[in-house]
Amino acid sequence: MAKSILHIIESGMRGFSKGQKRIAEYILQNYDKAAFMTASKLGQLVGVSESTVVRFASELGYDGYPSMQRALQEMIRSRLTSTQRIQAAGDLFSNQDILSAVIQSDMDKLRVVTDEADRAEFDRVVDRIMDARHVYILGVRSSSFVAGYLNFYLHLLSENVTLVQSNAAGEIFEQLFRVGPEDVMIAISFPRYSKVTMNTVKFAKDRGASIIAITDNELSPVYQMADDALLAPSEMISFVDSMVAPLSLINALLIAIGYRMRTDVSRTFAELEDIWNEYGVFGKMDDE
Repeated sequence: MAKSILHIIESGMRGFSKGQKRIAEYILQNYDKAAFMTASKLGQLVGVSESTVVRFASELGYDGYPSMQRALQEMIRSRLTSTQRIQAAGDLFSNQDILSAVIQSDMDKLRVVTDEADRAEFDRVVDRIMDARHVYILGVRSSSFVAGYLNFYLHLLSENVTLVQSNAAGEIFEQLFRVGPEDVMIAISFPRYSKVTMNTVKFAKDRGASIIAITDNELSPVYQMADDALLAPSEMISFVDSMVAPLSLINALLIAIGYRMRTDVSRTFAELEDIWNEYGVFGKMDDE
């Protein structure tokens, strides 16, 4: 439905009430701004009540205004330039406590993951990683930091883990030269989706590797190529991508893998503690 929301609005225009037509016309002309407005704010701008906006969303077939809003966001997320994001942020955060607004936005994303995450899919992802001969982790641009975080901890749990570096396209394929059917690639990709990620995933998939996508929604290109996927919203108005929900999802994934390994994890960290103590890796607080 998200792919055709503007078409749905255009198609239904003749049957809308006067108030609904005002909402429809505003969305069609300003969908990049409307996608991040509350129902109350949208109603104020077009001169209708908040309840009229909510009924409009239901008229389109959504189970509420948030569902319609999410469909708009999914449609435009990969299209927005940084300049458009900054402009939208100015509209959204004007006269607001920015600290509270941003933290509340992140909390809402975490709530989406909690409510909508597919637990069976999550378990399949854990199984696939546990059974893999080798795990390759891929993430570019802002996703590279998320990939590095996952690699840091997963590498402590297993020696068969490689963080695919993306400094140059040729180097990526050299790192994946031995990828094969018994391997898994974890591809982390969020808007704006990188062609480097898509090409690399295609290469690994052509070689027979299983693909696990960590991305924002089912319209994501990497989702379309994945065998399994974990979804977490990442949209943040302005130039910053919010990775709070993806990182929380990855924390859950790491803990689930560690729980499955149990004794091996305890042994690994006991040995690491001995090494850290012997070589003074971490400073100690002086007794006062």
